[in-house]
Amino acid sequence: MRLPLAAAAAAVLAAVVPSQGRKDYALDIAWNRLYDYDEVTTLCDRLQATWPKFITKLALGQSSEGRTVWMLVVNQPDTGADTAKPAFYSDANIHGNEVQGAETNLYLVWYLMEHYGKLDRVTELVDRVAWYIVPSVNVDARAHWFAEANTSSSFRSGAMPLDSDGDGLKDEDPADDLDGDGHITRMRKRVPLGEGTHREMRDHPGVMERVRGDVPGDWILLGSEGIDNDGDGRVNEDGPGGYDMNRNWPSGWAPGYIQFGAGNYPLSQPETRGIADFILEHPNIAGAQAFHNAGGMILRGPGHAEYGNYPAPDVRVYDELGKDGEFMLPFYRYMVIHKDLYTVWGGFVNWTYEGLGIFSFTNEMWSSRRMMQAADRLSAEDRRRWDDLLTLGENYRPWQPYEHPLYGAIEIGGSAQMTGRLPPTWLMEEELHRNAAFVMRHAEQMPEPILGEPLVRVAAGGLRYVDVEVRNDRLIPTRSRLAADKKIGLPDRLEIAGPSLRVIAGGEPIDRHRLMRIELQQRDPARLRREGGVPSRGVWHARWIVAGAGPFTVHYRAEKGRDQTVDGSL
Repeated sequence: MRLPLAAAAAAVLAAVVPSQGRKDYALDIAWNRLYDYDEVTTLCDRLQATWPKFITKLALGQSSEGRTVWMLVVNQPDTGADTAKPAFYSDANIHGNEVQGAETNLYLVWYLMEHYGKLDRVTELVDRVAWYIVPSVNVDARAHWFAEANTSSSFRSGAMPLDSDGDGLKDEDPADDLDGDGHITRMRKRVPLGEGTHREMRDHPGVMERVRGDVPGDWILLGSEGIDNDGDGRVNEDGPGGYDMNRNWPSGWAPGYIQFGAGNYPLSQPETRGIADFILEHPNIAGAQAFHNAGGMILRGPGHAEYGNYPAPDVRVYDELGKDGEFMLPFYRYMVIHKDLYTVWGGFVNWTYEGLGIFSFTNEMWSSRRMMQAADRLSAEDRRRWDDLLTLGENYRPWQPYEHPLYGAIEIGGSAQMTGRLPPTWLMEEELHRNAAFVMRHAEQMPEPILGEPLVRVAAGGLRYVDVEVRNDRLIPTRSRLAADKKIGLPDRLEIAGPSLRVIAGGEPIDRHRLMRIELQQRDPARLRREGGVPSRGVWHARWIVAGAGPFTVHYRAEKGRDQTVDGSL
């Protein structure tokens, strides 16, 4: 049977031209949806089962309700153990309702694995860098947020019961799904025209807008759906939990009367303690990321003004990465937490940088300004029109009458749980990829010190000069200026040794051409130490004056760089 000419031509083209827009993946995962805690655990298992050589699943401990906080370690064992390389740490969902960061971290692992051996830059990242990925920190709240009726902002806390209103009872007055529709929406009450604070939008019935000036209102808003469960005259004032794990870290921690939700002391929660123990046991971590939502922000510390300013060399590193992030993430802004957002005491990325010297960012994922052209000038009416035309009402629950025991005749309705802090499902994969790409950009710029070959030259009196250089062409130094100034961790080290070698002096050359000009290390000159490490896109020059003959070895060691050895001969 002969094919028609058009069909035959199509068959030939298919044989030689890859199908556009299609890839054959080792593991198909839908990235246009969200996953609850059990599904996240299953995805971790599937990723590990698909790439068992590269991925290890670790338990970092148990939550207050007994769920496991999982970590995926991604490492290419053929290029060394994960602890022998610079590593990148990323987590998400420390606030229970801020969910899509977990999918971003899973996407990051999936993307690295799917493109390893196919894209040179991805292959280099996996070969050179170890990855410590925690999809969800607040596993209890994530489980509750998906399983129960919530708003987009509820169940931010963990699930350990607390007495938030000081009445001796714990979690006794949460929001209530009064109409049983599976959502915690809003309550409103009609009042005489002119006595209300709100009215329905003229072109979008059901959408409330605040009245101003001479415009009369006929509705008042009563807050989230719920009743006065404990009879104290207040509604929804003591919901689940009441602590904030992003106020529970050691750097800049302040007690609860200054920073609500801080906990009794730093690392008082089992989830934060387990993560801190892991990070402290892995000084090779050279970059860190935390994913939150929402608002479209790339945040760095300080979290509070009292800290002061970060060292200028470190700010230059932050600024370059932050500007890259703004370029990669439309409508995201690079910001300083306390100056451009609000004060945070005891935040995670403040601890990882201010306490450990690790360059760290928080991304507040999703900006509603991405929704359409001229999004920076969107009015409430524009947003509602966007929802009407593109989601066909999915984001809103119709108002329904309800007889409230405290407020009488009211109506319940408004924004649904997935509204506001999350992109619509059909924009989700793009959001995940852009944020994962920002992490990969940060990881690409982590230090890569390279120990050069030794240079031996004749010195007076039968001695020799031995010079070596350690070069770092990446943006991030092997030690941040903060780590150097506060002596956090170990300095970079260079050591020379040989069976017939005796070290007379050692240090850093002041003038590379005038060999006797050396800034000498006062003690133990065979083992040079440099608090500042190898600088951003810079070089550490070292010089020894030695006596003897024969072979020798130079060792380089750094917490955030590979140990390296070169041989030479006198």
